[in-house]
Amino acid sequence: MKHILIPAGLRPLIFLLSALACVQARAQLGATPAESFHFPDGFEVELLYEVPSKEQGSWVNLCVDLKGRLITSDQYGKLYRVDVSQTPVKVEQLSVDIGMAQGLLHTKDGLYVNVNGNGPSGGGVYRLQDLDGDDQFEKVDHLIPLNPAGEHGPHALVLGPDQRIYMCAGNATDIPSIATKSRVPRNWSEDHLLGRMPDGRGFMKDRLAPGGFILSFLPDGSDVEIFCTGFRNEYDIAFNEQGDLFTYDADMEWDIGTPWYRPTRVNHVISGAEFGWRNGTGKWPEYYADSFGAVANIGPGSPTGICFGTGARFPEKYQRALFIGDWSYGVVYAVHLEPQGSSYTASFEPFLSAAPLPITDLVIHPADGAMYMTIGGRRVQSALYRISYRGIESTAPSVSSNDPESMMWQRVRRKLEELHTEPKIDSLPFILLHLGDMDRGQRFAARIALEHLPVELWRNEVLNGATPQAVITGAVALARRGVPEDQRSIHKALLSLDWNSLSKTEKLELLRAYQLSFTRLGAGSAEARSNIAQKLNDYFPVADDDTQINRELAVVLIYCEAPGIVARAVERMKSASSPDEQIHYAISLRDAKSGWTMETRRDYFQWFSDIAAARGGASFGGFIENIWNAAKANLSEAETQELGELVRSLPPQRDPLVDLAPRSLVKEWKVEDLEDAIEEKKSGYDFERGKQMFAVAQCYKCHRFNGQGGIQGPDITGAGNRFNVHDLLVSILEPSKEISDQYQATQFLTEDGQIVVGRVANLNGNDLSILTNMLDPGNFTNLNRKSIVESRPSPLSMMPNGLLDTLTQDEVLDLIAYLRSGGNRESSWFQP
Repeated sequence: MKHILIPAGLRPLIFLLSALACVQARAQLGATPAESFHFPDGFEVELLYEVPSKEQGSWVNLCVDLKGRLITSDQYGKLYRVDVSQTPVKVEQLSVDIGMAQGLLHTKDGLYVNVNGNGPSGGGVYRLQDLDGDDQFEKVDHLIPLNPAGEHGPHALVLGPDQRIYMCAGNATDIPSIATKSRVPRNWSEDHLLGRMPDGRGFMKDRLAPGGFILSFLPDGSDVEIFCTGFRNEYDIAFNEQGDLFTYDADMEWDIGTPWYRPTRVNHVISGAEFGWRNGTGKWPEYYADSFGAVANIGPGSPTGICFGTGARFPEKYQRALFIGDWSYGVVYAVHLEPQGSSYTASFEPFLSAAPLPITDLVIHPADGAMYMTIGGRRVQSALYRISYRGIESTAPSVSSNDPESMMWQRVRRKLEELHTEPKIDSLPFILLHLGDMDRGQRFAARIALEHLPVELWRNEVLNGATPQAVITGAVALARRGVPEDQRSIHKALLSLDWNSLSKTEKLELLRAYQLSFTRLGAGSAEARSNIAQKLNDYFPVADDDTQINRELAVVLIYCEAPGIVARAVERMKSASSPDEQIHYAISLRDAKSGWTMETRRDYFQWFSDIAAARGGASFGGFIENIWNAAKANLSEAETQELGELVRSLPPQRDPLVDLAPRSLVKEWKVEDLEDAIEEKKSGYDFERGKQMFAVAQCYKCHRFNGQGGIQGPDITGAGNRFNVHDLLVSILEPSKEISDQYQATQFLTEDGQIVVGRVANLNGNDLSILTNMLDPGNFTNLNRKSIVESRPSPLSMMPNGLLDTLTQDEVLDLIAYLRSGGNRESSWFQP
């Protein structure tokens, strides 16, 4: 429901109440009041300072100086110092002609300011020093020039455990020429076997690899080194107690609904890593062998400040947590990291939320152990808050629990990472030994160390690994660093591997190695492509219907023009339940030149009518149009004539609920109608019908399941493991009974009697963009904040009621079994 209009007869009363409320509302129009926050029991939120916007702008970052004061910057203006040890807090503007900072760090060597605007001599990192002891900064040095790049420009600065300074920047920032050293091999490329299409609206179409990056340098600005690349727009970075670096990278919300959409995600930032951001359709999936994935996929949002709870006077689990700020949806998440091999896995929970709450930065103060948080940015009302713990749990400093096995994995990874800066020829046996490690972080570090050595030293050894994983990782390295003549030996090594004996990870990395052998070393001969097609063709689609393997198999087989692949890929496109999987096959087939029949051409172009009911982000329609235009351009004149109306024009969008039109009401299902029937039936469910009902009930529109679907709601692949039958039914049939803070909507009452229900997705000055329809994530309702009389959490879920009411009991039971199985057709639920 987008809007509720107050009946005319009630409007006089409503407007009288609104007028009375409006006086108070206008007085509170600035900062979001502390009493409107949601947070765990025992915590307390204080509004310390409401920033006068005309005088002090909108604050976007924080650091703590050596005397315990906060330093902050207006996004478009000056630097300010805040003494939080007194009440009210004392705010002073620093008497230095510098500001527009999106990164601040104060150390014994000075105040470092990362200017994303017009500094005294341009953008980039400056060091300010107080040489005469008057508590002001009179010496200003421009250490690292960087191009100002708006919201995708130079960002945070932090001090590393090695006493080097680390800096991050978004994907519109150029790597500075002063960065003469690089842990990342400087052979980055786009690496798309079937080509990349730019954004459907042209956004960043000229920005290519390496994307956003992290640099490190010495305190005097020397020895600048590229630490990692491949981000979209990571705003902040933070080290944990173990000395590992993390960031929270941005999604491209316009991509929602497409297979290349990647949600905001927490990354463990290891040395020399590539994280796979590419323009338009080109974002790499996180399972690529030449990329490093995420420890947690959060969902749509706008990442801003992050910090670890180290030093906080919080309960132990929050001292260990990584806190990450989402500017769009107004949530601070607590990410709980657990060691897994040489890297980490994670769970997360909403820690702090309100609406609106445009969070910009977070810090833990070492003196009082409280968290300090700013809101602001884009000239919206700015404020400073303090979050403290007043509960009964112990806040004693947590004792580091170093798991011996994880420490062993991490020691090996770090020993390999040392070779990223100082390659040693005599380390080659050690590197080769770890190319086949089961641990992804170790073999990634080994491959990067290998690529830093001259290829002549390892070309003849790297494909003779003792395990399939070692051969595959070696092939990836040689494809990236070799010459065209190496392609034949790479193919020979890969073709020798037995597909059926490979793990899922090995299969995915094998397929990526084939792709890189062509993107890096040349198109390959017809014989080479034929050999690969012959080796792999019978496996598509794979027996277990694994979405990721099927996608990568299709890419390789379409490129190699495998017999019958076009017909099978078109069939997958038609039969896939989720739009994002369908789109993958549509874009993969767009430039296929051979293997078509008129029947497959008709089925392919008919799909554009089917997809017209799907919705996605702002670029969704543009992407579909681009795919249509590319595919149509490959038709011969005779084919165009025969296809007729089917290719005359792109079918217009239609109502996303049209898919439900043919089904009539069966029953308004209640939990008690179904619970006993499910408990009694332990097996014999229909997998295919359960999968079909997941689509019929519109679940794919908002939820991700088994690697497919939307992202407006939570990923529910593991719902069957987290919920019993009763709770699972309640979450589907009674969605408003319990609503997570992460997905809670807000009710806004306006002066003219309108009620808008939705989630704040964007802000600009006083303008709010409200997502009101989860099925149409690219469509927003706009409100001016000055017109809002009252806002409050909505008691109604954004998930509609009655989604299962057109399903029969057997269909509902099969759907529940499908959810409980996690999408595994081999589950006991589906056995006879």
